[in-house]
Amino acid sequence: MGRHGMGERNENGERFANLCAFNKSVIGGTIFPCKLIHKATWISPDHTTDKKMDHILINKKFRRTMEDVRTKRGTDVASDHHLVVANLKLKLKKNWTTGQTALQGFNTDFLRDTNKFNEYKIALNNRFQALQDLLNEEETTMEDNWKGIKEALTSTCQEVLGLKKHHHDEWISMETLHKIQERKNKKTTINNKTNKCEEEHKSRQVEIRRKSTRRRKYKTATNKRVGKYGKPVRPVKDKEGKTITEVQEQRNRWVEYFKEILNRPATLNPPDIETTHTEYHINVTPPTVEEIRMAIRQINSEKAAGPDNISAEVRHGNNCKYASHSIQED
Repeated sequence: MGRHGMGERNENGERFANLCAFNKSVIGGTIFPCKLIHKATWISPDHTTDKKMDHILINKKFRRTMEDVRTKRGTDVASDHHLVVANLKLKLKKNWTTGQTALQGFNTDFLRDTNKFNEYKIALNNRFQALQDLLNEEETTMEDNWKGIKEALTSTCQEVLGLKKHHHDEWISMETLHKIQERKNKKTTINNKTNKCEEEHKSRQVEIRRKSTRRRKYKTATNKRVGKYGKPVRPVKDKEGKTITEVQEQRNRWVEYFKEILNRPATLNPPDIETTHTEYHINVTPPTVEEIRMAIRQINSEKAAGPDNISAEVRHGNNCKYASHSIQED
C-alpha cells in the first residue's frame, strides 16, 4: 500500500490491506499522487461525502508497468460509482502487416528435449549431405545454394518440430455485445431528441427577437443560430504609417510588401568552398568460413524469425558448417 490514500481506514480497509499483503499485491490508487477529485470513486447523493471504495490491484512483480491510476468522473457507466482507470506500459506483440499472410513459426521448444534434438540433427545431417553431393556435381550460383539450404531447414523443421498452435479464447460473449449496442442506440435516441429541442428553442428565440424592434439583438441571434461570426478587418498602412482605405490601394501595398521581402539581391562575393576527397577503405573480399560461423553463433535466440521463417534456434547447431561452406563464394 502506498502513501497517497484517501480518508481513514476502517475494519474492512484493514481486511483489504491484509488480503493484499497475503497475495503480494499493490493497491494502484495509493502509489500515485493526484487531486482528491481523481481519488474518490463514490460521492453521496447530496454531494457532501466522498469515499474511495473501488481499487485496482497489481502484483508486485509487475508494479513498474503501472504508470498512473485515477478516477474518470464523466464516464457513462450507469452507476453511482466512478470509473477507475489505470495506465499500464506493456510489451506488445508483433505488429502484423496488413495484406500479408502471417508466418506461423516452428515449435522450437522441442529442441530442449534430447531425443527430439538428436532426431532433428540426424534428419538435418542427411538433408545437408544430399545437398552437398548435389552441389559438388552441378555448378550452381550462391542464390541456388541459399534456396537449397532454406528448403532443407524448413522441411526438416516441418517434419520433426511441427508448427506452433495458437488458441485465442473469446473474452466477451455475443449477448453482452448485443446489450451494449442496444444501450448505445437508446442513448443516441435521447441525445438526438435533446439536440432537436435545443434547435427548436433557438428558433423560437430568433422568431421572438425578429418581431421586436431591437434589430441588433435580432442580428446577433441570427448569427449565433447559423454559426456565423465575423472577424474585424485589420487596417493596412503604407510605408509612412498612414492607413489605406481603398481596396485596390491595399492590394498594391501587399504586392509591394511581398516583393521587398522575397526578392533579395544576390551576394556580391559568394564563398568558395572546396570539396574534400576522402577515401574509405572497405573490405570487399568474400567472408571466410570462420566469419560465417561466428555470425551464425552470434544470432540471439528467442527472437522472431525473418521472412524466410527460419528462427535462430534452428541455425544454432553443428550442422551449420554445411551452410557456411555452401553460401561462401569460391
